[in-house]
Amino acid sequence: MKLKYLIVAVMCALFTVGAHAQKFEGLALTPPMGWNSWNKFRMNINETLIREIADAMVSTGLRDAGYIYLNLDDGWQSTERDPNGFVQPDPKGFPSGMRAVGDYIHSKGLDFGIYSDAGRKTCGGRAGSSGHEYQDALTYAQFGVDYLKYDWCATDNLNPKGAYILMRDALYAAGRPIVFSMCEWGKSQPWTWAQEVSHLWRTSGDIGPYFDSVAYRNKKGWHPLSVLDIIDINAPLRKYAGPGHWNDPDMLEVGNGLPVNEDRAHFTMWCMMAAPLILGNDIRTMSRETLDILTNREAIAIDQDSLGVQGLRLMSQDGLEVWFKPLVHNDWAVCFFNRTEKPIDYTVDWNLPGFSFTDDVSGRSTLLNSAAYKIRDLWKKQDAGTTERPMKIKVPARDVILYRLTLKNPN
Repeated sequence: MKLKYLIVAVMCALFTVGAHAQKFEGLALTPPMGWNSWNKFRMNINETLIREIADAMVSTGLRDAGYIYLNLDDGWQSTERDPNGFVQPDPKGFPSGMRAVGDYIHSKGLDFGIYSDAGRKTCGGRAGSSGHEYQDALTYAQFGVDYLKYDWCATDNLNPKGAYILMRDALYAAGRPIVFSMCEWGKSQPWTWAQEVSHLWRTSGDIGPYFDSVAYRNKKGWHPLSVLDIIDINAPLRKYAGPGHWNDPDMLEVGNGLPVNEDRAHFTMWCMMAAPLILGNDIRTMSRETLDILTNREAIAIDQDSLGVQGLRLMSQDGLEVWFKPLVHNDWAVCFFNRTEKPIDYTVDWNLPGFSFTDDVSGRSTLLNSAAYKIRDLWKKQDAGTTERPMKIKVPARDVILYRLTLKNPN
């Protein structure tokens, strides 16, 4: 049977040489939502854990809130390939095989995600895909994979654009539509070239469970990035994002040790940036407060808005930022984001000249100087008046106030 797969893989490769390959269209039209094993479990994954996570995605309501991808990160595969060069699951962690794992995930109404690396070894030392791209793409199709995260370790002398195009072509030749997630940490500025290659691309190094960089500022060597670090990296890249091609500021650390206010700010800013919402916590044991953040459907709707525009950091002063995000039906999301460790009092004058602008990415105008909007507070889940008069707000320390503005008298 494996020899048969090898023959088919060769045929796929020959077919692609003579045909125009591309990424699968019609996928990830809104930022992907799901769960990934890396942030919490690193290499310590097995099929029992994955089945329990699948069960929890259903029982907690996460699936019904939109989190449909269950993604295995590094650690699912063996260190070595089989004699025919096919990647194999780790026999101790996944004795039933990956097809069985994928079938269980699919039986729960979820999609199955997997991980590989453009180098010969993954970041954890397992078998990478270099030299086996068409074999691996065919294998993933046989497993029933729906999402591939493709990393960038052990890639000395490889060209990122060439390596990622090669796997894109291999996936297309294998014939199964798979969301392709590039993870080369923004080193080659993929936002400038990857729109035709993948459905999302990392814009930064790995995130850690830190709101700011104080915890590792004086440490030498590699360290993960904080929430604030990544926001500042990702914010200027908004013009490159859109349906089917998203900036990816890495997975969420909500539920991994940050206080509730910082978790809420972290989640909200990912929604404002139209970022993929890929959970990284142990959803089997999370608190009610964490679940409430992750399943706030009004906040999720900001992220999943079909207009597909990444939010704009419009103003920043003394640690308070004001973000605007255009939405369908002429709505706007407005976020007041306090980066500091003290509450900030602010008077919102919706008639400020700076609040009336035309967004150069979407072409949409706020109309705040000529039209009135109804205000909805998305975390308090209550109406908050209109934009016809100023309002005084207190933005808690390292927290947000998130509004949705809807025209009071739409045409």
